Amino acid sequence: MEAQGQRRKWECWGTALSFAFLLCFGLQVSAQIKYYIPEEIKEGFIVGNIAKDLGLDISTLTDRRLRIVSGSNDALFQVNQNNGLMNVHKKIDREEICDGNSACLINLKLVVENPLEIHYIVVEVTDVNDHYPIFPENNLYLEIPENTHPGARFELPTARDLDSGSNSVRSYKLQQNDHFQLQLKDGEDDDKIIFLVVQKLLDREQHAKHSLVLTALDGGSPPKSGSLNITVAIQDTNDNSPVFSMDTYTVTLNENAPIGTVVVFVNASDADSGANGEVEYSLRKSSKNSANNIFSLDSITGEITIKREVDYEENEVYRLNVQAMDKGQPPRTVDCRVIIKIIDVNDNQPQIDVTSLSNVVSENSKIGTVISFISVTDKDFGINGKVICSLTDGVPFELKSSVQDNTYSLVTKKRLDRELVSYYDVTITATDLGYPTLSAYKTLRIQVSDVNDNVPEFSQNPLELYLPENNAPSNSIFSVRASDKDLNENAVISYSMIRGDGTRNNMASSFQIDPESGHIHALKSFDFETVKSFHFQVLATDSGSPSLSSNVTVNVFILDQNDNVPVILYPVSANGSAEGVEEIPRNVNAGHLVTKVRAYDADIGYNGWLLFSLQEVSDHSLFSLDRYTGQIRTLRSFTETDEAQHKLVILVKDNGNVSLSATATVIVKVVEPKEAFAASDVTNAVKDEEENNVTFYLIITLGSVSVLFIISIIVLIVMQCSKSTDYSSKYLQDTNYDGTMCHSIQYRSGDKRYMLVGPRMSIGSTLAPGSNRNTLVIPDRRRRDSGEVRD
Repeated sequence: MEAQGQRRKWECWGTALSFAFLLCFGLQVSAQIKYYIPEEIKEGFIVGNIAKDLGLDISTLTDRRLRIVSGSNDALFQVNQNNGLMNVHKKIDREEICDGNSACLINLKLVVENPLEIHYIVVEVTDVNDHYPIFPENNLYLEIPENTHPGARFELPTARDLDSGSNSVRSYKLQQNDHFQLQLKDGEDDDKIIFLVVQKLLDREQHAKHSLVLTALDGGSPPKSGSLNITVAIQDTNDNSPVFSMDTYTVTLNENAPIGTVVVFVNASDADSGANGEVEYSLRKSSKNSANNIFSLDSITGEITIKREVDYEENEVYRLNVQAMDKGQPPRTVDCRVIIKIIDVNDNQPQIDVTSLSNVVSENSKIGTVISFISVTDKDFGINGKVICSLTDGVPFELKSSVQDNTYSLVTKKRLDRELVSYYDVTITATDLGYPTLSAYKTLRIQVSDVNDNVPEFSQNPLELYLPENNAPSNSIFSVRASDKDLNENAVISYSMIRGDGTRNNMASSFQIDPESGHIHALKSFDFETVKSFHFQVLATDSGSPSLSSNVTVNVFILDQNDNVPVILYPVSANGSAEGVEEIPRNVNAGHLVTKVRAYDADIGYNGWLLFSLQEVSDHSLFSLDRYTGQIRTLRSFTETDEAQHKLVILVKDNGNVSLSATATVIVKVVEPKEAFAASDVTNAVKDEEENNVTFYLIITLGSVSVLFIISIIVLIVMQCSKSTDYSSKYLQDTNYDGTMCHSIQYRSGDKRYMLVGPRMSIGSTLAPGSNRNTLVIPDRRRRDSGEVRD
């Protein structure tokens, strides 16, 4: 019952103090909250309602992962994420976790997520009277000369109580006797100096030994006590005691001073002579600190030196009790105190503590997004403990100070772009202001996560595809490939055709594309004579959310193949066969133009270059055939013995790899001359001269085109050899050229005359619409008396 009442008492005190603390700070959650609990409290004791005191919504505690993230002390307490209560996790011994009579404070750091917040809580552990006063030793032996005058005092060891405050040692009492009494003197840090004072003259012959009991009482309720058995032996006269030059020696010493450094000399003198005047020094045991383990005393010279390293962070002040004893019989002693104050030097590096939920930040994070919380500590004091933090130059992050000293938030200060920099190694530098300065470093690797902010890109736009006509349907003819600077799903690309409105030049429906590989298949066979070029568009779409896309235009050029046989345009008989009859006078001279075979090939280039040859002739000595123009001329004049009718079979073939051909038959009838032929001969002579000039220009043009064609073939071969197999290779430079290369055919349709040409065009000619650009309209020249169309 008494323990339960004590617990309720501390709970009330803790609640009241927490409420008062919150009122004083205006319920600001970011301020520090302080709780008070007694030591030795049972496990499960509720320290306080963290959620209520911090103003947190209890319903979100589990999702926000309220937890303690401070150092090794986090095992002493735990937080219930369901109700926000903080309770004691294991039994707390104040004397185990705190040292000295100062307040025992436990600093806790609490973190909640979404958004990330950090709060600081201080729990002060109050003392309970659970320890007894203890003297350094159970028995003390004192030798006091018998001639000691009343009022002489001898310092006694003090008792130590691990408790603090009112529960520490408060009083001493000495067993009742007639010769001695206690005298207390206030020392530093509220400690007492105890003296055993002689009340009256001692008589060794009456009492050679006095047994005393010294009792130390603490201030607990009920008080606890400890005792020291004192044996006082009365020695014979040595009537002068050593005397120190001063009662208290106060010196300063830099921490980390080398071992062996002389701290101070103590000096005591004795007016006696001989052995009674020889003084030896010794250190008396202390119950307050372990100074005797740090310093050593030369018993002869009184020199105090360092025998172990001195650390200001462990102890700021050391106190030594030095005793001087002469060698008289009995020896006389005197005590003095040596106070050594340690001066702090900058010997501790700052320590960096990083609290980070994740080391990944999205590249589209807003400026000011919190990445981590950083706290810096330095065990040194004063200017040596002041710390300045900085970051690596050139990183898009900065440190922002928090309400708590030496606490910072690492936040973004610029926009991030994963495609430029995918991660940052951020080095945090903490430098104190001591001399010489000390620094600590901690490097954080911050990964930048990808968002879908880059569209797929094609290497070039537009693309060009050269496709031979008569291709096999469903075969792969081309491949497109796009790249995306994003990662993973954001960079997975699918391809599709952009379907148009069905216009003549929109041929997307004639192709099919593999959505994963980008391979394009033709769904039909193309005919150069029907369509020579067109374009379609391919759409590349990534798999991000939302998805991004881009398109590329594919220009398709159909390459001609030798798939058309020559067509005889003249002569053509009434029934449509390639057969005609020509009548010439018998008196014509050699070189007379009998007629001209006209043919047309829908192919272009060498595939449309036509050559004429006599396949069959009745008399080889009478007629000749121009292999390029198809003109039939006489080789000599006719004689009376020559037959009146001659049959000529002309073979017309193209220059394709596998040439195609057609034949025409011309029947030449030799008739007797008439008067009308005389005028006709004059006209024909003029026309022959004109045709010879045209033939000359045709030969020049043909040679030029042949040279250009050969150069094109050479360039094509070089390009093929210099590139890897790619359906998008460029085979020809001029894709819009069409028509028959090296032939010209004239024919009449209605009241217009046409000429089918290759690269050579007659002056004054125009392209006829609907003729696939192989046909020219030429000025009309009426037939002469023979009705023949001339070039």
